[in-house]
Amino acid sequence: MQPHRSRYWLNANPPDPKVFKQEVQQVCYLYQKAEELKLESVHVVSTDEMTGIQALERAYPTQEMELGKIEYQEFEYIRHGTLSLIASWGVAEGLVLNASVKETRNEDDFANHIAQIIATNPNDGWIFVSDQLNTHKSESLVRLVATNCGIDIDLGVKGKSGILHSMESRAAFLTDTSHRIRFVYTPKHSSWRCSRLSVGLVFWYVVYFDVVTLFLLTTSNNKF
Repeated sequence: MQPHRSRYWLNANPPDPKVFKQEVQQVCYLYQKAEELKLESVHVVSTDEMTGIQALERAYPTQEMELGKIEYQEFEYIRHGTLSLIASWGVAEGLVLNASVKETRNEDDFANHIAQIIATNPNDGWIFVSDQLNTHKSESLVRLVATNCGIDIDLGVKGKSGILHSMESRAAFLTDTSHRIRFVYTPKHSSWRCSRLSVGLVFWYVVYFDVVTLFLLTTSNNKF
């Protein structure tokens, strides 16, 4: 018995279990076939955000470890506000393809993050696996995909007409399998950052510490 330990759990109750199962199978299939798809110049990318990251600086330098002495970190710290991390993991490569750290996390931030990844191989196919956050179904993303795929049509007006009319209509466009660049959304109340869960956990810790440290080093003359 360990009464001090507990875990959260969620009773998702999907409205349509059959649709839920299909969505799960789609994501798992892509992760399983990621290496084969890469041979066809199609990249499977798992993308997500981490918000509210505290950017903390130690008030005094860390004392490095020495023979017979562990590393000592200063207890007191200086706050530099909070930051948001957007990170993308190449499933086949097992590598972080892009990591963006900013004070905001809006639709333009996400679209710019995706654009930077596409620019690394602009003529290849890209499949981005993400959750169903509204910024993942934005006008900016629709325009980005349309431009990069050479889709020259009237996209309509957000909130009024056409593809841009609603989040549902934008999602339908972004998930169109005929597009060279498309999105696949995980079911609501589900979250798979990478099929290799153990690697995924390491990925988040490594990206978090490296990128936040880099951000602080570029905005502060102090040492950690």
